[in-house]
Amino acid sequence: MSVLIVGGDHLGSIPKELDRMGVNDVRHITGRSGQKVHGGIPETMDFIIVLYDFVNHNLSHKIKKIAESKGIPIVYAKRSWSSVHQKMKENQRQLKKIGLQALV
Repeated sequence: MSVLIVGGDHLGSIPKELDRMGVNDVRHITGRSGQKVHGGIPETMDFIIVLYDFVNHNLSHKIKKIAESKGIPIVYAKRSWSSVHQKMKENQRQLKKIGLQALV
């Protein structure tokens, strides 16, 4: 299972908590510039988390368009594990389709 996290300079405990849920590949884009995804996103991403309080608006828009075109689930949350976890719970049906079952 792989996830792309967009936004925030530091992720804190988010990668560790995702690892506990079975996500073994976490990639991160800081979200300061839209140019970071000029060539697209990695093909192997199962879902995307956008940390909306720490992301450039244009980059967020680009990520959304890419995710929609590739059918990749996207979760929008603040940069805290509790917010990410809550938003993942709210999108549980969508995330189960990609095999992420460990939501509590």
